[in-house]
Amino acid sequence: MLWLDDDKKSSLDDKIRKAADYYQEKYGQKPDICLVNQAMLANEKRVDAIQVQPAHNVLPNHFWVGIKAV
Repeated sequence: MLWLDDDKKSSLDDKIRKAADYYQEKYGQKPDICLVNQAMLANEKRVDAIQVQPAHNVLPNHFWVGIKAV
């Protein structure tokens, strides 16, 4: 799911949590991965149970949230 959040007052972690909450409400599952623009995050990290990865093909302030393919 693509999520846009350009709120300058919220932290990256808060934005990811907000997107994850919406994803769970909409799809009934907790996401486990989130891709963000590489300018927003230099190195991979975790926010709660979500693996957050920088990606060159995600626009700034956008969040690709979902479930990793098995």
